[in-house]
Amino acid sequence: MAGVSETNVQFWMNKAVNWGEASSCSALLDTSRHLGPLRNFLQQILQGLQQMNSTSEAMKTFPFVGQFLGRLCWNSCVTADERSQKLLLRCLSCLYSAEPLNAVERKANMWIKVVSLMVEEVSKSCDCLPNASARCSNSNIHTMSTACIALVTCTQMAPLIGALLKHSESCGSSCLNQEFINEVGEAFISKRLVLEDEAVISLWCQSALSLEGAAVSLLESVLSDHQLTTQSLDKHVNDSLLPQASARHCHIFLTVSEIYRNVLTEIDENLAIRTLIQVFTVCFLQRLTGQNSQDRLPLRAFFPNVMPSLLSPLLTAPSEVPREAWLDHLSWITSLLQSVTENEEEDVRAYQPMFEAWFLLVRCGYWVDTAVELLVLAASGNTEALLWLLTFFHHPTNRGHQRSQQTAVAREAWTHLRMLFLNHPPPPRHLSAVKELLSSSSISANLVLHLFSNFAVFSHGPVSIITEISDKVLTETAVRRRALWILASIRCRLNSASSRDDRVHSRLRTLQDTLLQT
Repeated sequence: MAGVSETNVQFWMNKAVNWGEASSCSALLDTSRHLGPLRNFLQQILQGLQQMNSTSEAMKTFPFVGQFLGRLCWNSCVTADERSQKLLLRCLSCLYSAEPLNAVERKANMWIKVVSLMVEEVSKSCDCLPNASARCSNSNIHTMSTACIALVTCTQMAPLIGALLKHSESCGSSCLNQEFINEVGEAFISKRLVLEDEAVISLWCQSALSLEGAAVSLLESVLSDHQLTTQSLDKHVNDSLLPQASARHCHIFLTVSEIYRNVLTEIDENLAIRTLIQVFTVCFLQRLTGQNSQDRLPLRAFFPNVMPSLLSPLLTAPSEVPREAWLDHLSWITSLLQSVTENEEEDVRAYQPMFEAWFLLVRCGYWVDTAVELLVLAASGNTEALLWLLTFFHHPTNRGHQRSQQTAVAREAWTHLRMLFLNHPPPPRHLSAVKELLSSSSISANLVLHLFSNFAVFSHGPVSIITEISDKVLTETAVRRRALWILASIRCRLNSASSRDDRVHSRLRTLQDTLLQT
């Protein structure tokens, strides 16, 4: 039988029968003495099974294997030995049929249900603990995780792997083999292992590398997939599980925030990254608000470096503030931010508080979008605070008094855009001025584009005029792409609004379609 002698088969089958569950002293002692030769025999079986093309062929070649492996699974001495357990599970994995075609394969799958029994054992192993903080002392958990190292990519092992991950998190102690955690993390990131959501979050709690990989993967998907600008970005972010995990585990939120903070520091002008950070924050806050108030940590725990007075006004969504109070709320936010930036040039120590305030504003970019929406129909006397907030969002530093210069540019752009969108046909002079301000050589291009996109969405001119202006002004592919990210940010805010304006949503879709046409 493929290199396995009849004599050996008979010998080991008799041993397995005599040992039973190794509950007696004599059976336990005899099993221990034979573990080395048993591992050699299991290795021979494994090599033979790996050469088979199907479970039916394996059962025909090794008719004894199901009963033999099944008996060993109940032998506590065999399953407690790491190397024996690993070989046993690898042999079982060779017999599994995803779609059993006959009685033999169905029977093999039934034998493999010892994995399910292990899952049940892991799940129940903490039931006897007096409270949630008690440390689990079940050494079998470590042994099981060690045995699973070589099997993390076996589909049928996923339930057991998930149970081990969740067990370790719920016990509040790290009883898993670190190599197992590393292997699971690598297999999951490379999509060779599929885990249920709860198991994924448990993995992130125990593997910083896996968590960082998930955060970077989400970032890369947003940067590489331009279709996300017109699809539901908030759904894409929620599907990553990062907002859910962050709301439940503060250290996960802080880790993800630090990753995105570092990326933003390197490429702060990238609108795709800013939009992702904003959408992630919105999804996180929605998950956090949905938690039981008794289980919810205070906001200060998630934003430890931010001036406390900024948290409530910025983390309150526009949908939670009456529309008629938006201007006052934004003036409040602006005054708080201005107080943070007062001494930034004279005192180097003021830079860090200013950066933290700006980073929070980026995360809460929905208030900047709200400010720009108000600018579309605002009278000239109500624009100063709104223009300052928009300028600070795009140009947080004030080296060489650039912020005042950029605020002047914002005011100039706002004036041209009002004339452009409120007059029909669009005046050529203002059309040329806006196009010049949007050129790639302008350091204020993103600021002006932010204004332009909101005028296009929220002004009341005919859609045909909006399309005409967009075609004439947004001629560069790179500018169109950046505009699509601004529209994605606007769409996210509109999706979470307390009421829906079909006219605005229709204009937004039309503008997206226009920009997608190269």
